Amino acid sequence: MQVLKKLALSVLMVGLSANVFAVEVTAATAEKVAAAAAGTIEKIQEAVNLADQKGNKEEIVKLINDARQLQKEFRYEITERQRQKSNDRLRIARDSFESGDIATAETKLKEALAGFTEMKATYDSNH
Repeated sequence: MQVLKKLALSVLMVGLSANVFAVEVTAATAEKVAAAAAGTIEKIQEAVNLADQKGNKEEIVKLINDARQLQKEFRYEITERQRQKSNDRLRIARDSFESGDIATAETKLKEALAGFTEMKATYDSNH
């Protein structure tokens, strides 16, 4: 009987500690996703502002590349397809800046900003 009590207590403790660990991991993941979302939007906004001011093309491309790296962490199942489309717009904007098609680049950059902003709003409303 003593052995069964100890076994039951051990199983209970393992179960409780696993639940606490899962909550901590989930909270850390949510913070990481929120930070990635904010960082992505910030980098795109900087690129839009720089493009509006007719800034250095290389700096704009660097900001776009930074945003593309950050968006990889901005994973949320509900908005995954929208993330892919917005990332495609960032890629097209970067390629357009590099080839000198500024009008297309600025348009795609603003579309990407709108897409990621909408995604963040959806994420925030569900968390």
